[in-house]
Amino acid sequence: MPFLRPALLTLACLLTSPAFASDLPALGDASSALVSPQQEHQLGRAWLSLVRGQISQLSDPLLKDYVETSVYRLSETSQLQDRRLEFVLLDSPQINAFAAPGGIIGVNGGLFLYAQTEAEYASVMAHELAHLSQRHFARGLEAQQRMQIPVMAGLLAGIVAAAAGASDVGIAAIASTQAAAIQEQRRFSRQNEQEADRIGLVNLEKAGYNPRAMPSMFERLMRQYRYDRKPPEFLLTHPVSESRIADTRNRAEQYQDAGITDSLRYQLMRARVQLNYEDTPGLAAKRFRTMLDDNPKLEAARYGLAMALIKGGQHKEAREILQALLQANPGDIIYNLAQVELDMQANQLDAAQSRIQRLLELYPGNYPVQQARVEVLIKQRRLAEAERALDELAKRRSKDPDIWYLVAEVRGLTGNTIGLHQARAEFFALVGDYQQAIEQLDFAKRRASNNFQLASRIDARQRELMDDKRIIEQILR
Repeated sequence: MPFLRPALLTLACLLTSPAFASDLPALGDASSALVSPQQEHQLGRAWLSLVRGQISQLSDPLLKDYVETSVYRLSETSQLQDRRLEFVLLDSPQINAFAAPGGIIGVNGGLFLYAQTEAEYASVMAHELAHLSQRHFARGLEAQQRMQIPVMAGLLAGIVAAAAGASDVGIAAIASTQAAAIQEQRRFSRQNEQEADRIGLVNLEKAGYNPRAMPSMFERLMRQYRYDRKPPEFLLTHPVSESRIADTRNRAEQYQDAGITDSLRYQLMRARVQLNYEDTPGLAAKRFRTMLDDNPKLEAARYGLAMALIKGGQHKEAREILQALLQANPGDIIYNLAQVELDMQANQLDAAQSRIQRLLELYPGNYPVQQARVEVLIKQRRLAEAERALDELAKRRSKDPDIWYLVAEVRGLTGNTIGLHQARAEFFALVGDYQQAIEQLDFAKRRASNNFQLASRIDARQRELMDDKRIIEQILR
């Protein structure tokens, strides 16, 4: 649906609408009275479920884990009080990142393509966390009360109508909301962005990153897109000017300790994203070989080449590259998981299983390692063990629709029909299809009719989802 992405972009503009107040909001201030933190939390989850249901996402466990851990690291030194964060990684090569009410952090895959260092990436995420910590959404409503929850609800309702196929109705609702939203966003955006920049710089320094990365990234983006008729979404929602760059540069240079500029782990994530957005593994391999010709010591390019070769079925050369990388870094999770992927493709499942067991001993709670273990067990047809491993993973990542999708698949393979319907219900709820979720639990209850305790648990969960559905319908009303 081509009109859905502009609608979501306008929503992102609304969510970061600034206020006139320059002081930090205090607990119990007017903005909290107008839109409470709990209302923001509910609104954010409603919006997140809509996005998940309509926009393609990246399901790479290593990339998801990197985004989550890096943002949580920044949140520890930020002014954010409510750290119930949830993340969505959109499958788009365009640069963009955004923060929505209630602790929703969104990242496009393209951010990794444009942010050349970890500090540049962190500067963007610190900026978005500042939008959340300063509650810019609620303060924007305080400054302009006509942009209250009903405006947000109108936009959300328009997105839902459009997504449901009622295109004329949906577009009309979105357009009417956009008119007011864009007018207010233009009016207040400069002050809001400046505040997020300044607080983000403080957070960057406290988290140990080089604050100079923020003006450097802004400057490069402005040079790159100065004459473009249609700049990327990030610059539409975060307009960059000479004065903004000068302000961030002057403030960044006041810090004596430069801090961290880059890391190998970040560059490895960039390599994964670069591979994802190449048309074929062969083109990706050519890209990484060119990078290595320019700099033979570029370890991330060597890793990217190995991953491209694995995807292209060139196992012998990939194994040689990984062997060298692992010899220098035997305990590295990323290189070891690449070797597991290679062993699985080469049908060397015992070797993959042995490596996973060693990784679990070293990193027992690591999400990408746990998911890789499940994939190896499925490949070995040890489905009962895979189901138990997924049950444990689902407890720790209960808000991850990718996990519940896999749980449903495995339960279907093991013949656990009741559990299959339960897992499908959780998946559908997380992607905003509450009607399907409730119907799946109806199917589960019928199957569990002879087990009173199980049927009661299913019924209780169904009532919870019905309550969630009513709350979202009230928000969209």
